[in-house]
Amino acid sequence: MKEIRSINICGMGALGLNFGLKMATALPDGATKYVLDDERFEKYRSKHFTINGTPVYPHMIRSREAGVADLVIVATKYTGLFDAMDSIASSVGEDTIIISILNGVTSEEILRKRFGDDKVIDTVSQGMDAMHFGDEIRYTKFGELCVGLTEQSTQENLDALLSLFNKSGFPYTLDMDIRHRMWSKFMLNCGLNQCALVYNATYGDLLKEGSREMAAMVSAMREVIALANCEGIHLTEKDLNLYLDVQRTLAPENRPSMGQDRLKKNPSEVELFAGTVIAKAEKYGLCTAVNQYLYNAVKEIEAAY
Repeated sequence: MKEIRSINICGMGALGLNFGLKMATALPDGATKYVLDDERFEKYRSKHFTINGTPVYPHMIRSREAGVADLVIVATKYTGLFDAMDSIASSVGEDTIIISILNGVTSEEILRKRFGDDKVIDTVSQGMDAMHFGDEIRYTKFGELCVGLTEQSTQENLDALLSLFNKSGFPYTLDMDIRHRMWSKFMLNCGLNQCALVYNATYGDLLKEGSREMAAMVSAMREVIALANCEGIHLTEKDLNLYLDVQRTLAPENRPSMGQDRLKKNPSEVELFAGTVIAKAEKYGLCTAVNQYLYNAVKEIEAAY
């Protein structure tokens, strides 16, 4: 049976650090590395990270020195995906497994085109409410990964990944319809993340019944439901309500990633969310007025940073 004995991770945000360090508990010291280009290596090597107040000590290495790994985790933002692929290129060998914990529904396709169809296992993260500022990460919900097979994936690779999860006690769900799960999370993010930035809102703000924030969030999600069905993914109002219930379990005072981007004046993933919805919907003649409004609003806010 195939076994994961080494992990290389690209991305040192909340997901990359939290999830990567949890998986690392199943492996010997030094078997899990955070792979950085030269500029980022110099930037991060002197940082002191904490998670919920506890210091953590990730093993960082320059990408050109990383070597081939059994598992490569891409944990950057979408805006950094193409740079990340260059950074992980030397980490990917013939038998390497790749998972992407980026938001959206396109990163797996992009990774497959670069590294091969059978290496990439479709993966989506959900349920984490982490806040990441400077070197400090805080969360009340750790979250989980949902994984599953598509026609490009291999059972051998999936079995090896699940074995690692089980050894490390990593929380996961094996989803028999992973594409449905990925589009469900995409639907949520198109409403939740974008409205958090546009309205400078917390999780709690976005769930206030009768508020403009919640109305815009739900309307944006409904536009994704219509698009998903055109793309052959059967999303319904039941999925929308299910993910709103997931949101209700998160710390109401916290903010999703795009809400944090506004506070930090960072570029957001609006192209991944509304940008994808608008582009894909055009071929079906679908109305995406709410996502178009959010797209324009985010661009205006970012231009003023």
